[in-house]
Amino acid sequence: MALRETVAACDIPKQPFADLLKAFRQDQTVKRYANWEEVLDYCRYSANPVGRLILYLCGYRDEARQRLSDATCTALQLANFWQDVSRDLEKGRIYIPLDRAAAHGLSEAELVARTFDQRYVALMQELISRTRELFAQGFPLARQVNGRLGVDLEMFSRGGMAVLDAIESMGYDTLHRRPEISRLRQASLLGRTIAARLFLRPLPASAPESVAASYAECHRVARAAHSNFYYAFYLLPRPRRDGLAALYAFMRLVDDVADESDGLASKQRGLARWRALLDGALSGENPAAHPVLPALADTMQRFAIPPRYLHDLISGAEMDLSIERYPTFERLREYCYRVAGTVGLTCTHVFGFRDPRAVDLSEKLGLAFQLTNIIRDVHEDYAVGRVYLPEEDLARFAVAPSDFGREESTSAVRELLRFETARAWEFYEQGAALLALVEPESRGALWLLVRTYSALLSRIEASDFAVFGERVRLPKSSKLYFAAMAKFGRLTEENVLEKHNRDRRRPGGSGGQRRSG
Repeated sequence: MALRETVAACDIPKQPFADLLKAFRQDQTVKRYANWEEVLDYCRYSANPVGRLILYLCGYRDEARQRLSDATCTALQLANFWQDVSRDLEKGRIYIPLDRAAAHGLSEAELVARTFDQRYVALMQELISRTRELFAQGFPLARQVNGRLGVDLEMFSRGGMAVLDAIESMGYDTLHRRPEISRLRQASLLGRTIAARLFLRPLPASAPESVAASYAECHRVARAAHSNFYYAFYLLPRPRRDGLAALYAFMRLVDDVADESDGLASKQRGLARWRALLDGALSGENPAAHPVLPALADTMQRFAIPPRYLHDLISGAEMDLSIERYPTFERLREYCYRVAGTVGLTCTHVFGFRDPRAVDLSEKLGLAFQLTNIIRDVHEDYAVGRVYLPEEDLARFAVAPSDFGREESTSAVRELLRFETARAWEFYEQGAALLALVEPESRGALWLLVRTYSALLSRIEASDFAVFGERVRLPKSSKLYFAAMAKFGRLTEENVLEKHNRDRRRPGGSGGQRRSG
């Protein structure tokens, strides 16, 4: 009776109740979910109606707030799934999308057997990254409702993200343990939420000097790295140049954590800290916890960059901590997307585009850039215990991983690198079409980046893959020529790539050159 009166008084539609009943019935019969679409579809019936009912009860009926509520409720449901993997297994249920588990080499039987190894770590990192993106999408809702409801919504989101933090802190083994949020942690979340509601204001409006100082720090970090990327920034108008500097500085600092000499646990904590700092900056909770963050948050908002890209980038750094071999090209491609495709995607948002094809093309260019780096550094990477080239390709060309550690390369290694180079050229050729899709004022910077990296690959190819000697680099004269072309030349898809010859064969060439020094 009370429910009927409440429904009538608040004019609540029947659909949320029908959806919840559908989820209840589904839970009695469905124990497995084949893909993300099926999991998200379940959340649409089991979680999202709860948020919508609360909005109706508080007098909010607009579609915009409902979309934000759906993102938050789905994120909370997913965080609960990843937290309760061990409990759900006891009940015979698996909410992990089976196709994502398979993509990481894990079968349903291995999940049931609670097989915990680096494959499960990588799977959980992917699931958590996607969940964080949904929390970020829904977080603005707490500032769009009044009073206690806003505090409650913010607490729910912070609690959900704390669950994700706890999973990361315990090493991702939710197959055997359920991460818990301590009472002290819960009290801390409440205190931070109340403080944020009372004292924080939107950063760009209240602290312009802080944002300007942050951009200056980002440029300092980028300059200190002496990267080809930074010099391409100067071909852009100031707002876009600042945006790329902010992104580059953040990415550089994340890379520094993965490359530092401390132990594995320290690196994992460092990357988890950057995730938390990123979330805090984008939500407005703690926008100045590091000098680069105000500029980063401003850039993400100004150029509408999805937070998922930076979370995926951090996941790529985490892969470097736990994965030393890639069985297939598809697994390597996933890694390349995270460490390089995400760079291309964020940069393309700063460059500006209208055609949705730009998203796919920018990812392809990022993949081409990363394959170029992998081919160039194959000898150096082996020295630190990493082999990025797919094991299936090594087997095809009868190359053993130890061959990359020799003082001289073998003919089989050169044939393998020639094969991988042809693959990289395909991605360059597909991605070159991006040049015409970005804003005209950004084309010089993009042209310079693509021409520089493709010229590096061409130089490696021309040397018959002499990557066991001194590191292959472009001469300064070539870099200056490319910069002049980018600034004053006619920039087209036809001249953006360095000319190359895939059929080049130079048996006995310099590919076996000894490493100098």
